[in-house]
Amino acid sequence: MSFISPNKRLYALCDANSFYASCEKVFRPDLKSKPVVVLSNNDGCVVAQSKEAKELIELWMCRPWFEIEEQAKKLGIVAFSSNYELYANMSNRFMTTLRQFAPRQEVYSIDESFLELTGMKRNWIEYGQEIKDTVMQWTGLPICVGFGTTKTLAKLANHCAKKQEQMRGVCDFTSMTNSELDNLMQTLPVSKVWGIGNKLEAKLNKLGVHDVLRLKRANPKRIRDEFGVLLERTVRELNGESWLELEETLPESKQVMSSRSFGSRVSTLVELQEAVSFHASNAGARLRKQKLFANALYVFIQNSPFDKAEYYSASLVVPLPASTDNSMQITKAALWALKRIYKRDIYYQKAGVMLMDLVPATSQQVDLFGFTLGDGKAGLLMSTMDAINQKYSKGAIRLAAEGVHKQWAMKRELKSPNYTGDWRELAPAK
Repeated sequence: MSFISPNKRLYALCDANSFYASCEKVFRPDLKSKPVVVLSNNDGCVVAQSKEAKELIELWMCRPWFEIEEQAKKLGIVAFSSNYELYANMSNRFMTTLRQFAPRQEVYSIDESFLELTGMKRNWIEYGQEIKDTVMQWTGLPICVGFGTTKTLAKLANHCAKKQEQMRGVCDFTSMTNSELDNLMQTLPVSKVWGIGNKLEAKLNKLGVHDVLRLKRANPKRIRDEFGVLLERTVRELNGESWLELEETLPESKQVMSSRSFGSRVSTLVELQEAVSFHASNAGARLRKQKLFANALYVFIQNSPFDKAEYYSASLVVPLPASTDNSMQITKAALWALKRIYKRDIYYQKAGVMLMDLVPATSQQVDLFGFTLGDGKAGLLMSTMDAINQKYSKGAIRLAAEGVHKQWAMKRELKSPNYTGDWRELAPAK
C-alpha cells in the first residue's frame, strides 16, 4: 500500500488509448488486432491511429488520406470517417464509469479524466488495474491510469503507463522512491511534461533543459522570470507541490461555434442559406444546453486558400436586439448577415456561425413586465425541440430553413453506424 502524507493530495489521470480508433473497434470484434485509422472532416487527413497502425507507420498522422490510401489498403489498414455521435456517447459512458472510483472527478477532455483520491488508502497499482478492468468490461475501451501527488505528475505517470509495457497500463509515482522517480524522469524528454509544446521545448533546450529531471531541479524563480508563472507552477508541481485545482464544473463558455467544411463546393445563395441556418440552429441548441444567452453573432463564409481562384473570405458581426437562445431568432439574424457578405460566382468551401457576448440565463435583462425572450411560447418551442432531438436523434426535428437534401453536408463515406445513438443503425440480429 502506498503511503501518502495526510496533507498531500493524490490524483489519478485515466486516459483512453487511441480513443477514436478504439471506439470503432468496440462494435467490430473482427478488427480487434487489426490496424485502424480515423479520418478528419470530409475524409481529409488521418487524425487517429490504433496501436497496430502506429506500429506499421507512425508518420501517417495528419497526412492526407488520398496520398496514402493505396498503400494503406495494401497493408490491411481499415479506415473510418469521423463518427462524432458515436465518440460522444462512448465518452459519456467512459466518464460515468469512472465516477464510481473517486469522490471528485474532472472531465478534462473527450478521452481524459482526473480523479482526486486524497484521503483514500489503497494499493494504487491494484486500484488502477481495477479501474482499467471495469472500464474495459463496461465500455470495451482500453485505458491507462497514472497516479501522482499533483495533476502534472499524474499526467506524466499516465504517459509512462502507456509507453512502458512492463507497467501493464498503470503507473504509480507515489510508490517509487525519490531516486527511482528521478531516474525515470531523466529518461523522459522535457516535451512529455503537460503544457510544454515545441516552441517552449526549444527555448528550454537552449538553456540546457532537455529532460524532465532537469526541469524539476530548475530554480522556480529563474523559470518565472524567464518564462512566466505558468511554467513556474509546472516546476513546483513536478516537485510535488499541488498548484492546479481540480475543476469539477466546466468553465463558462466565451463563445459557441458551429462550423464545418462542405462535402462539395457551394456556389448558390440558397445552399449557403441552408448551411448557415443549420449552423445557427446547432449553435443555438448548444447555447441552451449550457443555459446561456447570446448578445451578438458572427457569420463567416470562405472559399479555399488553395484554389486557383482568388481567395475570398467575408464575415460580419451582428448585435442582437436582446440576449437570446432562440434558434429561430439566431437563424434570422444569421441569414440577414449572410445576404450582406455573399458574392456570386465563388465556390465556397466553408461557412460557420459563432455566438458571442454570452451571459448566463439568470443574468438576462428583463423587459418592463419582468419577462425575457426565453419566456412564453418561443421558449417552450425550443425546449420541446431539444427534448425530441435528445429522445430520438439529432435533427429529428429542425428548422425548415436548414433544407432537406443538404448536398453541402460533410462527406463521410467511410462512417460506421451510430451504434449507441440510433436504433435504425443497429446491426440486425442473425
